[in-house]
Amino acid sequence: MKKAALIVVLILVIDQVLKCYIKTTYYMGESHAMLGQWFFLHFTENEGMAFGMKLGGNYGKLLLSLFRIVAVGIIGWWLYRVTRKGAGTLLTVCISLILAGALGNIIDSAIYGIIFNESTYMQIATFMPPDGGYGSFLHGKVVDMLYFPIIEAHFPAWFPLWGGEEFVFFRPVFNIADSSITTGVLILIFFQKQVFAPLPGSVPGNETNTTI
Repeated sequence: MKKAALIVVLILVIDQVLKCYIKTTYYMGESHAMLGQWFFLHFTENEGMAFGMKLGGNYGKLLLSLFRIVAVGIIGWWLYRVTRKGAGTLLTVCISLILAGALGNIIDSAIYGIIFNESTYMQIATFMPPDGGYGSFLHGKVVDMLYFPIIEAHFPAWFPLWGGEEFVFFRPVFNIADSSITTGVLILIFFQKQVFAPLPGSVPGNETNTTI
């Protein structure tokens, strides 16, 4: 459990420090190249799900925030259960990454609207503004800043539907929490045989020790 807690805390600290730095030093839409022209810190805010997807309206935002809280509770219970059963390191790391990422974005949604004022193209947000924040509890916006336009080109003119249009890979702007969730999920998918391997000494045919 200590290993899992360390991973979660480390990801949360990195995620929140970077988000607070960007929120309090960048104008909305401000962008700076970090490594050539393929990695930028580009400030934007996401009102919904990872990678810019969103649900419409205040009720959609509230529903998403509540869903995240429930999901974190389930993932936290899963992590507690598998660590108590002595699950393998890879499974512990995967669940810890997913939990840390979910918690990181919940913090934004839950309290950023209270502790920061609005970020605009003309105004940099301040922490705990005297006039109050830009939103209420569970209605905050998730801060995104990692942008990797590794390939910038145009579709050939003959290409169906998008012929001649600009093509950028990778276009979505995301954050450390998003990448933590994605990494954990991808490891679970591509290395599931190793992740869910039976524990040493377990009874053949009874391999539920590391599952939910």
